[in-house]
Amino acid sequence: MVELFPVGFEEVELEGELELAAYTDAAGEARLREVFDSVRSSGVEPGWESAWKDFHRPVRIGPLWVGPPWEGPPADALAVVIDPGRAFGTGGHATTRLCLEFLLGETPGSLLDIGCGSGVLAVAAARLGFAPVVAVDADPVAVEAAEENAARNGVVVEARVLDALAGPLPTVSLAVANIALRPVEALGPLVRSRRLIASGYLAAEDPELPGWRRIERRRLDEWAADLYERL
Repeated sequence: MVELFPVGFEEVELEGELELAAYTDAAGEARLREVFDSVRSSGVEPGWESAWKDFHRPVRIGPLWVGPPWEGPPADALAVVIDPGRAFGTGGHATTRLCLEFLLGETPGSLLDIGCGSGVLAVAAARLGFAPVVAVDADPVAVEAAEENAARNGVVVEARVLDALAGPLPTVSLAVANIALRPVEALGPLVRSRRLIASGYLAAEDPELPGWRRIERRRLDEWAADLYERL
Protein backbone atom coordinates (compact mmCIF):
# COMPACT_ATOMS: atom_id res chain seq x y z
CA MET A 1 0.00 0.00 0.00
CA VAL A 2 2.88 2.38 0.72
CA GLU A 3 4.25 1.73 -2.77
CA LEU A 4 0.84 2.09 -4.43
CA PHE A 5 -0.33 5.13 -2.44
CA PRO A 6 2.72 6.95 -1.01
CA VAL A 7 0.66 10.06 -0.27
CA GLY A 8 -1.35 8.09 2.29
CA PHE A 9 -4.07 5.56 3.00
CA GLU A 10 -6.42 4.75 5.86
CA GLU A 11 -6.21 1.89 8.37
CA VAL A 12 -9.48 0.58 9.83
CA GLU A 13 -9.43 -2.08 12.55
CA LEU A 14 -12.21 -4.64 12.12
CA GLU A 15 -12.90 -7.85 14.05
CA GLY A 16 -9.88 -10.06 13.53
CA GLU A 17 -8.50 -8.12 10.58
CA LEU A 18 -7.15 -4.79 9.40
CA GLU A 19 -8.71 -3.00 6.43
CA LEU A 20 -6.59 -0.66 4.32
CA ALA A 21 -8.44 1.95 2.29
CA ALA A 22 -7.24 4.46 -0.30
CA TYR A 23 -9.00 7.26 -2.16
CA THR A 24 -8.22 6.66 -5.81
CA ASP A 25 -9.61 6.43 -9.35
CA ALA A 26 -10.32 3.51 -11.69
CA ALA A 27 -6.63 3.13 -12.56
CA GLY A 28 -5.69 2.98 -8.88
CA GLU A 29 -8.38 0.38 -8.26
CA ALA A 30 -6.99 -1.71 -11.12
CA ARG A 31 -3.51 -1.59 -9.55
CA LEU A 32 -4.96 -2.71 -6.22
CA ARG A 33 -6.66 -5.70 -7.82
CA GLU A 34 -3.38 -6.73 -9.42
CA VAL A 35 -1.70 -6.91 -6.01
CA PHE A 36 -4.41 -7.99 -3.54
CA ASP A 37 -6.77 -10.96 -3.71
CA SER A 38 -9.58 -9.24 -1.83
CA VAL A 39 -10.57 -5.74 -2.97
CA ARG A 40 -13.89 -3.91 -2.74
CA SER A 41 -14.75 -0.41 -3.85
CA SER A 42 -17.41 2.15 -3.04
CA GLY A 43 -18.22 5.69 -4.04
CA VAL A 44 -17.11 8.65 -1.95
CA GLU A 45 -18.93 11.75 -0.83
CA PRO A 46 -18.00 15.21 -2.14
CA GLY A 47 -15.10 16.72 -0.22
CA TRP A 48 -13.25 13.41 0.17
CA GLU A 49 -9.97 15.07 -0.79
CA SER A 50 -9.92 16.97 2.52
CA ALA A 51 -11.47 14.22 4.68
CA TRP A 52 -8.01 13.29 6.03
CA LYS A 53 -8.10 16.44 8.12
CA ASP A 54 -10.73 14.83 10.35
CA PHE A 55 -8.05 12.45 11.67
CA HIS A 56 -5.77 15.28 12.86
CA ARG A 57 -7.40 16.59 16.01
CA PRO A 58 -5.75 18.91 18.56
CA VAL A 59 -4.54 17.58 21.90
CA ARG A 60 -3.91 19.30 25.23
CA ILE A 61 -0.96 18.31 27.43
CA GLY A 62 -0.77 20.60 30.44
CA PRO A 63 -0.29 24.15 29.14
CA LEU A 64 0.54 22.88 25.65
CA TRP A 65 -2.03 22.77 22.87
CA VAL A 66 -0.82 20.85 19.81
CA GLY A 67 -3.00 21.01 16.74
CA PRO A 68 -3.22 21.60 13.00
CA PRO A 69 -3.46 25.06 11.45
CA TRP A 70 -7.15 24.64 10.60
CA GLU A 71 -8.04 24.41 14.33
CA GLY A 72 -7.94 27.27 16.82
CA PRO A 73 -6.15 26.99 20.19
CA PRO A 74 -7.84 28.12 23.40
CA ALA A 75 -6.78 31.50 24.75
CA ASP A 76 -5.01 30.07 27.82
CA ALA A 77 -2.86 27.57 25.90
CA LEU A 78 0.75 27.63 24.73
CA ALA A 79 0.00 26.78 21.11
CA VAL A 80 2.12 24.48 18.96
CA VAL A 81 0.67 24.54 15.45
CA ILE A 82 1.75 21.54 13.39
CA ASP A 83 0.91 20.83 9.78
CA PRO A 84 2.11 17.22 9.26
CA GLY A 85 2.39 17.69 5.50
CA ARG A 86 4.22 14.64 4.20
CA ALA A 87 6.00 13.85 7.49
CA PHE A 88 4.92 11.81 10.51
CA GLY A 89 3.91 13.57 13.70
CA THR A 90 0.88 15.61 14.75
CA GLY A 91 1.00 15.34 18.52
CA GLY A 92 -1.92 12.95 18.78
CA HIS A 93 0.02 9.69 18.99
CA ALA A 94 0.48 8.26 22.48
CA THR A 95 4.29 8.25 22.25
CA THR A 96 4.37 11.91 21.23
CA ARG A 97 2.09 12.85 24.09
CA LEU A 98 4.27 10.96 26.57
CA CYS A 99 7.39 12.72 25.30
CA LEU A 100 5.65 16.07 25.64
CA GLU A 101 4.71 15.22 29.23
CA PHE A 102 8.36 14.53 30.02
CA LEU A 103 9.45 17.74 28.27
CA LEU A 104 7.16 19.74 30.54
CA GLY A 105 9.03 18.46 33.57
CA GLU A 106 12.53 19.28 32.29
CA THR A 107 14.53 22.45 32.90
CA PRO A 108 14.95 24.23 29.54
CA GLY A 109 18.38 23.96 27.97
CA SER A 110 19.88 22.75 24.72
CA LEU A 111 17.89 19.97 23.03
CA LEU A 112 18.31 17.45 20.21
CA ASP A 113 15.25 15.85 18.55
CA ILE A 114 16.38 12.62 16.85
CA GLY A 115 14.11 11.40 14.06
CA CYS A 116 12.16 14.65 14.21
CA GLY A 117 9.48 13.89 11.60
CA SER A 118 7.24 16.94 11.34
CA GLY A 119 9.21 18.59 14.16
CA VAL A 120 6.42 18.54 16.73
CA LEU A 121 8.74 17.78 19.67
CA ALA A 122 11.43 20.22 18.55
CA VAL A 123 8.91 23.02 18.04
CA ALA A 124 7.19 22.31 21.35
CA ALA A 125 10.56 22.36 23.10
CA ALA A 126 11.41 25.72 21.54
CA ARG A 127 8.02 27.08 22.62
CA LEU A 128 8.82 25.90 26.16
CA GLY A 129 12.07 27.86 26.16
CA PHE A 130 14.63 25.22 25.19
CA ALA A 131 17.53 26.64 23.18
CA PRO A 132 19.34 25.95 21.03
CA VAL A 133 17.10 23.26 19.52
CA VAL A 134 18.45 20.92 16.84
CA ALA A 135 16.20 18.51 14.91
CA VAL A 136 17.63 15.73 12.75
CA ASP A 137 16.05 13.18 10.43
CA ALA A 138 17.35 10.98 7.63
CA ASP A 139 14.37 11.99 5.47
CA PRO A 140 14.77 15.36 3.71
CA VAL A 141 10.97 15.68 3.48
CA ALA A 142 10.73 15.47 7.28
CA VAL A 143 13.44 18.10 7.73
CA GLU A 144 11.61 20.42 5.33
CA ALA A 145 8.36 19.92 7.28
CA ALA A 146 10.14 20.61 10.57
CA GLU A 147 11.60 23.84 9.18
CA GLU A 148 8.18 24.96 7.95
CA ASN A 149 6.52 24.18 11.29
CA ALA A 150 9.22 26.04 13.20
CA ALA A 151 8.64 29.09 11.01
CA ARG A 152 4.88 28.72 11.44
CA ASN A 153 5.32 28.92 15.22
CA GLY A 154 7.89 31.72 15.14
CA VAL A 155 10.62 29.67 16.85
CA VAL A 156 14.20 28.85 15.93
CA VAL A 157 14.93 25.17 15.22
CA GLU A 158 18.06 24.08 13.39
CA ALA A 159 16.84 21.19 11.25
CA ARG A 160 19.39 18.93 9.57
CA VAL A 161 19.30 15.94 7.25
CA LEU A 162 21.31 13.39 9.24
CA ASP A 163 21.38 9.65 9.82
CA ALA A 164 21.76 9.71 13.59
CA LEU A 165 23.32 6.24 13.60
CA ALA A 166 26.05 7.33 11.19
CA GLY A 167 26.87 10.98 11.82
CA PRO A 168 28.24 12.62 14.98
CA LEU A 169 25.52 14.08 17.18
CA PRO A 170 25.78 17.48 18.86
CA THR A 171 26.35 17.71 22.60
CA VAL A 172 23.17 18.88 24.35
CA SER A 173 21.54 18.90 27.76
CA LEU A 174 18.57 16.79 26.68
CA ALA A 175 17.99 14.45 23.74
CA VAL A 176 14.60 13.14 22.59
CA ALA A 177 14.24 10.03 20.43
CA ASN A 178 10.66 9.05 19.61
CA ILE A 179 11.44 6.39 17.02
CA ALA A 180 11.41 2.63 17.75
CA LEU A 181 12.98 0.15 20.16
CA ARG A 182 15.97 -1.04 18.12
CA PRO A 183 17.07 2.42 16.91
CA VAL A 184 16.76 3.74 20.47
CA GLU A 185 19.03 0.96 21.71
CA ALA A 186 21.51 1.61 18.90
CA LEU A 187 21.56 5.33 19.72
CA GLY A 188 22.37 4.78 23.40
CA PRO A 189 26.19 4.89 22.99
CA LEU A 190 26.01 7.69 20.39
CA VAL A 191 23.86 10.26 22.16
CA ARG A 192 25.90 13.02 23.79
CA SER A 193 23.54 14.38 26.41
CA ARG A 194 23.02 14.35 30.15
CA ARG A 195 19.41 13.18 29.91
CA LEU A 196 17.40 11.28 27.31
CA ILE A 197 13.68 10.92 26.61
CA ALA A 198 13.05 7.76 24.59
CA SER A 199 9.84 6.41 23.11
CA GLY A 200 8.30 4.90 20.00
CA TYR A 201 7.88 1.40 21.40
CA LEU A 202 5.26 -0.67 23.18
CA ALA A 203 4.87 -0.84 26.94
CA ALA A 204 5.76 -4.53 26.78
CA GLU A 205 9.19 -3.60 25.36
CA ASP A 206 12.10 -2.58 27.58
CA PRO A 207 15.11 -0.84 25.99
CA GLU A 208 18.59 -1.99 26.93
CA LEU A 209 20.73 1.13 27.29
CA PRO A 210 24.10 0.47 28.96
CA GLY A 211 25.54 3.63 30.48
CA TRP A 212 22.10 5.06 31.22
CA ARG A 213 19.89 4.90 34.30
CA ARG A 214 16.14 4.95 33.83
CA ILE A 215 14.54 7.52 36.09
CA GLU A 216 10.90 7.12 35.14
CA ARG A 217 8.60 5.20 32.78
CA ARG A 218 5.21 6.43 31.63
CA ARG A 219 2.55 4.51 29.74
CA LEU A 220 -0.41 5.51 27.60
CA ASP A 221 -2.64 2.97 25.90
CA GLU A 222 -0.21 0.24 24.75
CA TRP A 223 2.79 2.56 24.43
CA ALA A 224 5.62 3.65 26.72
CA ALA A 225 8.19 6.41 27.11
CA ASP A 226 11.22 6.47 29.39
CA LEU A 227 13.35 9.21 30.94
CA TYR A 228 17.04 8.34 31.35
CA GLU A 229 20.03 9.96 32.99
CA ARG A 230 23.61 9.21 32.02
CA LEU A 231 25.58 7.24 34.62
